Amino acid sequence: MRAVVQRASSASVSVDGSVVGAIDEPGLLVLVGVTHGDTPAEAGRLAAKLWGLRILHGEKSCSDVAAPLLVISQFTLYGDARKGRRPTWQAAAPGPVAEPLVDAVVAELRALGAHVETGVFGADMRVALVNDGPITLIVDV
Repeated sequence: MRAVVQRASSASVSVDGSVVGAIDEPGLLVLVGVTHGDTPAEAGRLAAKLWGLRILHGEKSCSDVAAPLLVISQFTLYGDARKGRRPTWQAAAPGPVAEPLVDAVVAELRALGAHVETGVFGADMRVALVNDGPITLIVDV
């Protein structure tokens, strides 16, 4: 699994013009991609990593300060643009494989005590972000 993690002052995701998930205080915007061999165990490891990642102000983690997370599925994280000008998506897991694993990340974060907002899997989403820092990391598990 792969995540692009951005420290955010606020963030939201909209579908068809309506906000479906938002954080209105400092926290993390997390884009999550799934590849073919990913497992629920990796989803759990990613959730634990996100919850404990010390990138908030004062080297704090979401778990330290109860900061919210906005988690959005993003198959394009496994796009490959090394050849030509058109990326391929072959490394991205198909929806029936990916959706339960993204859901598992969210469920595990909530089990750890996190306030998690989400997008809508497979929807055409619009993401708004006030990047704080800016701090952006790629996390692979």
